[in-house]
Amino acid sequence: MKAILGIKLGMTQIFGTDGTVERVTLIQAGPCPITQVKTLESDGYNAVQIGYGDAKHQPRPQQGHLKAANTNSRVLREVRFDAIDPKHPKAKQLMDTEAEALALEIGSELTVAVFEAGDDIQVTGISKGKGFAGTIKRHNFTRGPKTHGSHNYRAPGSIGSGYPEHVFKGIKMAGQMGHEQVTVKGLKVVLVDADLGVIAVSGAVPGPKKGLVMLRGTI
Repeated sequence: MKAILGIKLGMTQIFGTDGTVERVTLIQAGPCPITQVKTLESDGYNAVQIGYGDAKHQPRPQQGHLKAANTNSRVLREVRFDAIDPKHPKAKQLMDTEAEALALEIGSELTVAVFEAGDDIQVTGISKGKGFAGTIKRHNFTRGPKTHGSHNYRAPGSIGSGYPEHVFKGIKMAGQMGHEQVTVKGLKVVLVDADLGVIAVSGAVPGPKKGLVMLRGTI
């Protein structure tokens, strides 16, 4: 199963033997113990729950849940396997991957060795928080004219009409920007260092340094 949790270390460059340069993000990933395996019969859907890190103060219910895996994971995340369309061109490969994941035993660990250079992946993380932002920064609005007595410099403009006398939900306005879950697709694994537990991913991934990210293989 090609999925793992890790911490974003930062960005750097990797030079190839032919002199080409690759901008990469380094991620300290794993080991991630399997803490639970959910099946269609027992839970209504197929998924594998993985853990990461060590908790200083684990709640009693959490301790009981993690006892079977013999771990003290600080973070738990599910890797869900949705229903696979048999008409999909790679249906057999997807079903084989799902079968292998559901056959994993509770307590076994996933390491960076599940990935190899060239794998297609997607990375999910929490984006950097930008605080309270106006419409120009948050929604790419343009400012108004600064001549002929105009005072509409960075104002949002009209947010509604006289009727029905309220602002509709979803109107683009100023507010909290960033600090939301973001998934970046179309990335590739450039380098895997099993000794250090580090994966180099092409391009940028969401979140600040030391932010938690999840890597998943894509087909």
